[in-house]
Amino acid sequence: MASQMLTEQRGGALILTLTDPATRNSLSPEANRQALDALAQAQADPGIRCVLLRGDGDHFCGGGNLPRLLGVRDIGPEPQLESLRLLHGVVQALVQLPKPVIACVEGFAAGAGVGLVLACDLVVAADDAQFVFSYGRVGLSPDAGGSWQLARRVPRALAMRWLWLGEPVSATEWQAHGLVNELVPQGQTLTRALALAERLAAMAPNALASAKQLMNQAVNAPLQEQLDRERDHFVQNLFHANGGEGIRAFLEKRKPRFEG
Repeated sequence: MASQMLTEQRGGALILTLTDPATRNSLSPEANRQALDALAQAQADPGIRCVLLRGDGDHFCGGGNLPRLLGVRDIGPEPQLESLRLLHGVVQALVQLPKPVIACVEGFAAGAGVGLVLACDLVVAADDAQFVFSYGRVGLSPDAGGSWQLARRVPRALAMRWLWLGEPVSATEWQAHGLVNELVPQGQTLTRALALAERLAAMAPNALASAKQLMNQAVNAPLQEQLDRERDHFVQNLFHANGGEGIRAFLEKRKPRFEG
């Protein structure tokens, strides 16, 4: 049976769990379709303030299912082109979702699983977690936005080593390179991510969305263009009801009550 993407809502957090422990939660077209549906739900539902992405059991995601990929070679490229369309749609949806997305990484994240981690806004990893771009070892090349993310976030020589040699990299090293926000004991990533989600749910969703959009746009933007965007977002948020509530609450030394 192909992997599935299960959903569960806890408070304002929507938890997406990729499940197929026998294959270290490898990806499947069906799981990607389910992820796209869940992320569309998260965008439309104001009660969902944060999305958590995790794997079932001891691992985050083992990337592509190699036996399935081998079978595709007997059919032709069309099924894999469709599979990649779905996977890359998930990556785009994670990056563009105007709500925080937190990866909860236990065990291994491999191949496209690493791309999914990099598409999230925050990463909570077990202190024994490992990340591996395993493509070179099986004669394949990156997908799921891995090359795009690495080119923008780590030195080129380091990215090439990871992509070519396919060596497992520890969560500690990833944290040193700014790719992991927090390390926690094994089995505690979901608990910690839910605590972060609770804090984020108490903040103004429009302001969080603006900060994420501005950061996404800033990578390739000229300074003046980005300053203009910041101006427009700032004024828009100042005159939003949450802007008034946030300022008044700060001045009155109380917790703000932001609307969704």
